[in-house]
Amino acid sequence: MELKTSRSLVFGVNGEKFELSYVDPSTTLLQFLRTHTNVKSVKLGCGEGGCGACVVLISKYDPVHDRVEDFTASSCLTLLCSIHGCSITTSEGIGNSKDGFHPIHERIAGFHATQCGFCTPGMCVSLYGTLVNAEKTNRPEPPSGFSKVKASEAEMAIAGNLCRCTGYRPIADACKSFAADVDIEDLGFNSFWRKGESKDLKLSRLPQYDKNHSNVRFPLFLKEINPFVSLASEEHYWYSPTSLKELQTLFALNQANEARIKLVVSNTGIGYYKDDEGYDMYIDLRGVSELSIIRKDQTGIEIGAAVTISKAIEELKEDSRSDFHSDYTMILEKIADHMNKIASGFVRNTASVGGNLVMAQKHHFPSDIATILLAVDSMVHIMTGTQFEWLTLKEFLERPPLRFDSVLLGIKVPSLEVSESEEPRSRFLLETYRASPRPLGNALPYLNAAFLAKVSPCKDSVGTVIDTCRLSFGAYGTKHAMRAKNVEEFLAGKLLSASILYDAVNLITATVVPKDNTSHAAYRSSLAAGFIFQFFNSLIDRSRITNGYLNGHANLSSVKDFGLAENQKQVHYDKTPALLSSGKQVLEEGTECQPIGEPVIKSGAALQASGEAVFVDDIPSPKNCLHGTYIYSSKPLARVKSIKLSPELQLNGVRDIISSKDIPDGGQNSGSKIVFGQEPLFAEEIARCVGDRLAFVVADTQKLADMAANSAIVDYSLENLEPPILTVEDAVKRSSIFQVSPFLLPTQVSDVSKGMAKADHKILSSELKLGSQYYFYMETQTALAVPDEDNCIVVYTSSQSPESVHSNVARCLGIPQNNVRVITRRVGGGFGGKFVRSIACATSCALAAHKLRRPVRMYLNRKTDMIMAGGRHPMKITYSVGFKNDGKITALNLEILVNAGIYLDVSPIIPRNMIGALKKYDWGALSFDIKLCRTNHPSRAAMRAPGDVQGTYIAEAIIEKVATTLAMDVDSVRSINLHTYTSLKEFYGGSCGEPHEYTMPLIWSKLNDFADYEVRVEMVKEFNRINTWKKRGISKVPVMYEVTQRPTPGKVSIFSDGSVVAEVGGIELGQGLWTKVKQMVAFALGAVQCDGIDGLLDKVRVIQSDTVSLIQGGITAGSTTSESSCAAARLSCDILVERLKPLKEKLQKEMGSVNWETLILQAYAQSVNLSASSFYVPNSISSRYINYGAAVSEVEIDLVTGETRCLRTDIIYDCGQSLNPAVDLGQIEGSFIQGLGFFMLEEYETNLDGLVLVDGTWNYKIPTLDTVPQKFNVQILNSEHYQQRVLSSKASGEPPLLLAVSVHCATRAAAKEAKKQLLSWTNLDGPDSTFQLEVPATMPVLKELCGLDIVQTYLKWKMATK
Repeated sequence: MELKTSRSLVFGVNGEKFELSYVDPSTTLLQFLRTHTNVKSVKLGCGEGGCGACVVLISKYDPVHDRVEDFTASSCLTLLCSIHGCSITTSEGIGNSKDGFHPIHERIAGFHATQCGFCTPGMCVSLYGTLVNAEKTNRPEPPSGFSKVKASEAEMAIAGNLCRCTGYRPIADACKSFAADVDIEDLGFNSFWRKGESKDLKLSRLPQYDKNHSNVRFPLFLKEINPFVSLASEEHYWYSPTSLKELQTLFALNQANEARIKLVVSNTGIGYYKDDEGYDMYIDLRGVSELSIIRKDQTGIEIGAAVTISKAIEELKEDSRSDFHSDYTMILEKIADHMNKIASGFVRNTASVGGNLVMAQKHHFPSDIATILLAVDSMVHIMTGTQFEWLTLKEFLERPPLRFDSVLLGIKVPSLEVSESEEPRSRFLLETYRASPRPLGNALPYLNAAFLAKVSPCKDSVGTVIDTCRLSFGAYGTKHAMRAKNVEEFLAGKLLSASILYDAVNLITATVVPKDNTSHAAYRSSLAAGFIFQFFNSLIDRSRITNGYLNGHANLSSVKDFGLAENQKQVHYDKTPALLSSGKQVLEEGTECQPIGEPVIKSGAALQASGEAVFVDDIPSPKNCLHGTYIYSSKPLARVKSIKLSPELQLNGVRDIISSKDIPDGGQNSGSKIVFGQEPLFAEEIARCVGDRLAFVVADTQKLADMAANSAIVDYSLENLEPPILTVEDAVKRSSIFQVSPFLLPTQVSDVSKGMAKADHKILSSELKLGSQYYFYMETQTALAVPDEDNCIVVYTSSQSPESVHSNVARCLGIPQNNVRVITRRVGGGFGGKFVRSIACATSCALAAHKLRRPVRMYLNRKTDMIMAGGRHPMKITYSVGFKNDGKITALNLEILVNAGIYLDVSPIIPRNMIGALKKYDWGALSFDIKLCRTNHPSRAAMRAPGDVQGTYIAEAIIEKVATTLAMDVDSVRSINLHTYTSLKEFYGGSCGEPHEYTMPLIWSKLNDFADYEVRVEMVKEFNRINTWKKRGISKVPVMYEVTQRPTPGKVSIFSDGSVVAEVGGIELGQGLWTKVKQMVAFALGAVQCDGIDGLLDKVRVIQSDTVSLIQGGITAGSTTSESSCAAARLSCDILVERLKPLKEKLQKEMGSVNWETLILQAYAQSVNLSASSFYVPNSISSRYINYGAAVSEVEIDLVTGETRCLRTDIIYDCGQSLNPAVDLGQIEGSFIQGLGFFMLEEYETNLDGLVLVDGTWNYKIPTLDTVPQKFNVQILNSEHYQQRVLSSKASGEPPLLLAVSVHCATRAAAKEAKKQLLSWTNLDGPDSTFQLEVPATMPVLKELCGLDIVQTYLKWKMATK
């Protein structure tokens, strides 16, 4: 069939032309960019459109209007063939080190808004797309240096992007700095200006933004090409029909040969439904004009099925300002507002309205669009073959899945039928609802709903009559969105009252019933009741409905001018959260050891922003490189009889399956060997947990390797095997306990029996449970192994311990360690997960490369990474505590069962860490029995603050239980149990240092003023008194955290031009280690005291870890590697200074003065050794110390949905004398937010076998911009000088994570108020000490605590009190 289309695919990438005559139509834009171009900035973070790491700007020419359309998109979802005629811009395309960085890059760097840097280029492109489109608006020209963008838009630009490091606040500030309406005083700490400078001076210091001086121009060659492309090969076809007739012809031609057809608009559905099926033909529907038009007339608005969600939102908002009936325009605007919460901007920009509905119809996707359109009586237009028909949306959803030759053409939202004879005061009301883990969307809802009602004032009495209503619900475990017809019929014609609403709520609870096995079923039903209540409750007992009843621009509960008096006690449904974040940062710069103590911009920050910073997967593949991934066990304990692949794949690019049988003679089946023990690389006969590595499949591409692994058929046998151990209780019963060396165990304090004897009260055998948490490093496990001459091998790895990788590769291959070289430049997020797990990944690549004599690399897909990672240690805690009448605790006994998984990993550190954090209070006497249970679950590994975060939670849970039992204020109980220096010494021994080092009393006192704590406590009480459906809680929590310094090597070399290179054992994970080392080298070499030393910082470069160049690197973990690396670098510098000083003094005598460059040239001429190595070994006094901090957090919970919003957090943290306050600030904020994820959001759920049920961004929710504290204040306390520290500094990487327990405690306080109110409605006043708030305190958990039947209870109480 001849189509009038181009025969080659033409597009541009950062201005460079690409023309391809053949492309596999399943190839994504991301795959092409990463394998066929030099682009490094576009990262693979999830492959689902859920993280933003792969975002690009797509620009498309519109010849009809002679304009260029620009939009951001997820390149991991975008098919390459779909960008014909488009220009692609990546972060290095908008600016780079060669052509000059864009102000976005410079401001991201200057606001200290990057840490590991893996997500940063995607953030930059998301912001850039927003700036580009803001300039197209007809808003007034902004002042010089600013964009037309609004501050709220700039911040929203990154609302869909994930970051695991920073805590978002500095990124948001960098974004808002481009907005003309921003208050410059609200922008946070940065490197551009200093406190106290004038506003004009501050503005002048910002890197200037000029919309006209952009590196990005739409290429002229793209304006001249045919906008449609058709490609053909022997195997695949890509067609772009331009009319329905052409589309029908394609269907007819291919009906006979039974080709497998895929209809595509944007391909975003692949993010949810992983489509591994191969297709013969792809048909791009975007060129069919009938599918892309938007029609409007008096009968309503019709939206073509291929119209993007973003375009639909734009049109619906535009129409809401048109000549339609006022109620209809309100409806359109509400639909648009709800659509804005679907996915994220860079997905909405390409995802189509029709595609969303087809997914709902074919696959039962929990669609929001289906639910809201169902409520407004929408119609859909279908073409099947040559037949056309209109159906109601309800009929469409209930039909069998569309045939291959059926196409959804469009959707119509009919206008309202308003009769001329009707009472003019009748009005239509529409509200839409969704409860999801993220307020702004980018998360599937637990339930969505839309209610359209026609209401009028009662003629005979006061009140509101429901003439008719349409109530639709979706996403609650049914096949598709449904209307609650029985409730609609019940309400029709009724005068609203509490009793009518009560009956309706009960009816809806019985109607909206999730099908079996739906998670949180009771919660979802309670949401339906809550939403019905929210919609109708405001209409009860109102005296009049005026013509201004609902203007479409406000929510029911907040409209004041239509006869509904505002009432604080009514349900308040705040549909759009106040997003604009703000914060105050109070920190002191050090002045004695410059540049140490200065807030120097993070090393390489601008390179990270532009995407030029090289991560392991950015290294170009060597010639003949192969790609690998794991085949893993799906059984917790089973004998592996055989592993087979799909026959088609074996013949087409799969090269080998590597297993334990391929270990060479003399080698060991070693996946890792650390001080605590060893684990195998591959299961040899028996798989011992879900996720156990069975084999490593190697193929020509990563995509093929992943497909092969997914298709693997593993034959298991359970014969002669005992049942697996799947719980800690079972482990204890079967004596499956890891033994821990006594020297690793924490010590008990005093005699608990005596302490219990002193107690006035006791709580005995109370239980707590804690779950796991996944690392969610943005860069998954990755490695590249390249065989070298003479049986040598070079391995590039993203690892926190290249030294461990080095020794294990040699051990596995049976070769000397001097045949192995391991290189790590930077790591895209580690958090402990890139220690032991990275060793096996690198070793697997090395083994395959060694066997096949070809380079082998791996980039583990997110799902496999999540299944195998292990994560944080879950545990069960049983405690008994004794305490006095005044709240002073006299004794605590703990029995803790830790689920360590199948191999020991680093689990032996957990007991000491846990007790170390728990000892922050004076328990009087403390005893414990901690068992590391060996189960058939994946091994648990170290995760940021391993054991410590659990310890601090246990401490707070006990304190709160004591306070509740005594009916005391929890602050009083905390304060009375804080340590004196005497008790501190008893609990912590030598770690506590001198009395002046104990800064907790100072912090505890200062925090009251810094956080306005006492005033806010009263404000929270008042808020709770006058609000029925929102409750607030506030909590003030201390943290103590023991850290240990480890020996670390360092090496500093000076080149003949005076530039300096430093190597250290520590790895740059995003924690600013390189930056601090640079500062230390500049400071230490400054001791030479010659001219030109001031500019030494810019001459220093810290280079990648190379295990051949610098041995004994150890592990980067435990928060102290930065200071240890600085100490090692300083020792090396001291050696160099000693060598240079005599020469400097000689030259000074001869020349009067000598500058740095001259000194170094002379040193070279006189053969002075200008390279020095060192090995820093901390002494027994300095190796262990305590970090102190405290936080106040205030939250607000919604009693209808269970949603928690963190309104404000205030932190004071003691950094000693900070080596770099900007870096430490970033660590404090980022660590806290990761802790907030653990306590409030992240459910790392498994089934009974230990198989992870959450395997991607769709169901594992880390904090996003809309879930972090709205006001985030941090004060870094520069405390006294400590002679035993590295220039008096203290750690900042992990301890602040524990402070996030303050959010959980505040949430518990709010829930307690809700519980108290609920009890008062049932006449059961009095304290309820029985409830325990789970971790994480997700929406379903909180709603259950506040009462799943809270609405019914309230209505019953209201009816009884009338």
